[in-house]
Formats: sequence, structure tokens, C-alpha cells
Amino acid sequence: MKKTQILIVGAGPAGLCAAIEAARAGAKAFIIDENSKPGGQLFKQIHKFFGSYEHRAGVRGYAIGTDLLRETEELGVEVILNAPVYGLFRHDGGMMVSYMKDGREKAILAEKIILATGAAENALAFPGGTLPGVMGAGCAQTMINVNRVLPGGKIIMIGSGNVGLIVAYQLLQAGAEVSALIEAAPFIGGYGVHASKIRRAGTPIFVSHTIERALGKTRVDAVEIVRLDESFQPVPGARRVIEADTVCLAVGLSPLTELAWMAGCDFTWIPQLGGHIPIHNENMETTIPGLYAAGDITGSEEASTAMEEGRLAGIAAAEALGLTAERAKDIKLEVWARMNALRTGPFGQKRFEAKAQLLESAKGAAR
Repeated sequence: MKKTQILIVGAGPAGLCAAIEAARAGAKAFIIDENSKPGGQLFKQIHKFFGSYEHRAGVRGYAIGTDLLRETEELGVEVILNAPVYGLFRHDGGMMVSYMKDGREKAILAEKIILATGAAENALAFPGGTLPGVMGAGCAQTMINVNRVLPGGKIIMIGSGNVGLIVAYQLLQAGAEVSALIEAAPFIGGYGVHASKIRRAGTPIFVSHTIERALGKTRVDAVEIVRLDESFQPVPGARRVIEADTVCLAVGLSPLTELAWMAGCDFTWIPQLGGHIPIHNENMETTIPGLYAAGDITGSEEASTAMEEGRLAGIAAAEALGLTAERAKDIKLEVWARMNALRTGPFGQKRFEAKAQLLESAKGAAR
């Protein structure tokens, strides 16, 4: 059985940053991921990041991912890929993770574990929703930015959050026609700068609308949408049909929390963050001592925030092992300041309040 001081489950933005900070502090860090490549969502993100210099403003996501991978290699972080984790247990004073590799069951024993398992796309039920051509926006983004394949020629995007807006624009860049973007709320959910780019490209945005059904026998041929009233009920007679061969769903994310449930973590329900969230304190430590969580498993936010949470968890886990420098407290305060800056503004404020609620839950769980 392999042994390590700090094990990170998930090689996305949060996991890579957690491993880097832990290794910088002198800890033996180990990353495990079910995918064939590390980097997670970063290598699908061809757009430039926002924020400040510290948040890599002006740098494209895949370039940030490349930099993080180089750092992990330079720091000697060991990475296991193509290895799905299926179990997390307490064992001999530490914790053990069970996983599959090359068709064989294996295990790693760790003193501290950081869960950076990310989130999964939500689905949306509607007649015709199982036709070929209906997919998640993240799936479409993978097709165009990783596999260089257009998912379709005429696309309808459902959801106007940043994912829907950004992927819609990237589909336009890839050569597809985005026939319309549909949003059930009476307002656009993402940043105005992203919405403006789509509108300038000629794509209409229908707020207070939803998809009624996808039309077609063997694949999507068209989409019927309907206008909604103030109670989100269909307005009689307010329907229209739009020609399309693809429907992309950008209707939110749900944290991948299976391992946290298995470990026995306490949870709370926060809709703004995607649903059930493992309760954690200001060090990203869950209610299970020595088990930390970072990134979208703690609530879906931006990649920049996931990276900061990963850094915080890595620093805190190393500090708990007695390995960090005396400045650990100051470093964590700096990370928190950067995270709070990311959670300002009309959209970030909701996340700020939701995260504050999580910290209050952690205090209650500790009583």
C-alpha cells in the first residue's frame, strides 16, 4: 500500500494548487484523478481570466493550467491518472483511499486528504430531451476546445450564467451558429461583458423564456420555446419554434460529494452553491478531522476561486502536519483576502453570503 502525507483527490484547478502549496511547505503530496489528463476545466478555457494580477487576469485558462502542471512537476508531486477513487475510510490513525488502476484495486494511506472532486453538470427534463443533439454546455466546450469537433451547426443555449454565455461565444468562435440563448429568469445571470459579445455577434437572448420541447424523430431538428410570466408559468400562445440541431444545457452544477458522504462529513443545504455542501471551517477542513475540501465540491464558483480554496487547503493541511513556515497564518489571510475580492460585486456577493453561511455552519457543528 502506498503512503503519503497529503493526498489530493482531483487534479483540477483546486487540486493542483493544493498540491503545489503542500509541496512548497515540504509535505509529500500525491494527486489522484480518474481522467487521462490533469488540469480539469482549465484546459477547456480558452478565454482570458478576469480579476487582478494575482488572479492571472488577462491569461487564458489553458496557459494557467500549463503553469500549474509545470509547478507540480518541479516540486516533485506524484500524480496518478486513469484511477477512479471509489472509497474513503479511516485506517490506522489516518485515512485510506481505495481506487482502481489498470483493472486492479489499489489503496493509498494518507495523514491528510483534500477532496477537490469538482462538480457535475445539471440536466433539464423536457420532451425530446433524450434526442441525439442534446448535451451539457461543458460537453460542447470539451468537443470544440479539446477535441476540435463542432457539436452541431445551429445551436440553442439554455442558461445565461457565465458558463452559458462563455460557451456560446466559444461556439461562435469555432464556427457554429448560435441561434438563440434562452433564460427562464427575467434577467441575464452572468457578466454583462460576456452577454454583450454574444449580442454583438447577432445571437438573440430570450429572457423569461424556457424550452418547451425539442422537435425531431432521430435527432434534434428544432426547438419550441415558450415565454414565462412573473410566476414562471407558460404564457398561453406565446410560443415560437427555432430551427436547431443541437441543444446545450447550462443550467447549473452539482458538487461531486460522494466521497465526503462516505467519509461521514456533516452537510448543509445551500441552493446558491449547488445543493448539499460539506460543512468546512476557515481552513477548508470538514467536520472529519484531517479531511479537507476545496473547489467546486464546496460550491460552484469561478476557477480563480477554486484555485484559491485549493491553496488554502494545501497550506492548512501542511500546517496541521507541522510543516509550514511561521508565516502560515499570514499566508492564509492573504488567500482569504483574494477570495473575498473575487466574491465582490452583484454576482459575487451571493457567493460571499453563501460561504459565510457555511462558516457559520462549521461553528455550529464544532459546538
